[in-house]
Amino acid sequence: MQEMTASSRLVEVRELTYAYPGNTPVLQSISFEVKKAEMLGIIGPNGAGKSTLCKSLNGLVPHFYGGSIAGSVTVADMETMRHSVAELSLKVGLVFQDPTNQFSGVSTRVDEEVAFGMSMMGYSRDEMQPRIEGALRVVGLEGLEERSPYELSGGQQQRLAIATVLAVRPEIIVMDEPTAQLDPVGKTEVLQTMRELNRQGYTIIVAEHEIEALATFADRIIVLDNGQVIEQGDTRDVLTKVKKLKELGVDPPSVTELSYILSDELAISREKFPIALEEATGLFSQILRAGTK
Repeated sequence: MQEMTASSRLVEVRELTYAYPGNTPVLQSISFEVKKAEMLGIIGPNGAGKSTLCKSLNGLVPHFYGGSIAGSVTVADMETMRHSVAELSLKVGLVFQDPTNQFSGVSTRVDEEVAFGMSMMGYSRDEMQPRIEGALRVVGLEGLEERSPYELSGGQQQRLAIATVLAVRPEIIVMDEPTAQLDPVGKTEVLQTMRELNRQGYTIIVAEHEIEALATFADRIIVLDNGQVIEQGDTRDVLTKVKKLKELGVDPPSVTELSYILSDELAISREKFPIALEEATGLFSQILRAGTK
């Protein structure tokens, strides 16, 4: 993997250790970097510290939650301990697992919900309108401006939550398991939105249980367990370590696990394990053709 230069780093976490008030550390000596326009996936079993790590990237940890912290988190050249959550929100947008937790609770229209955060930051209406239109266009909610946020489907609500973040135009978008509460259609909607945002140059950091989805578009993956980084690296290198992932309680992509199970019988090396369905189709077609000769 190519080493990042100082100018390419957009996120830099160094020896981050954090404990909520009165508790033992939930993050321990976490270190990683993310470069501009990269998509980083964060995976791990429940309770691994994924949500807390996401909240540390926009300053909610520790500014809002309190507790004790050591190490450093720098995003877009801003050290989170030296800047307020409001200041950091201009650079880092956080999308919660439950989109309704992100809604203002007072807006009765989709466009008003997108405008709410900007109005709290002092934007004028003239500044807000093109941002509202642009954000809704990117997430595919054009035409629903007058709809109540609570009348939307789950996938639409999550896309609206993303739009509220996009309107502020941050450089980094952090998503905390954004598909966890969605049906298959909603998951597809949100994952397609993430892909499109990344194509447009946004830096995306996403904690996610949908390993198959991460396999297709994440550049790198971090594996957390008990608040520690167990593995990190290129997506393929991490996801093909099937035995280690299973020991941690993390399911690798189904096609990767199948290749691992059949690896001895079919002489498949780890380097050839597929991580996506298209790769698996090609590999097993090749094996079948070879077996018929």
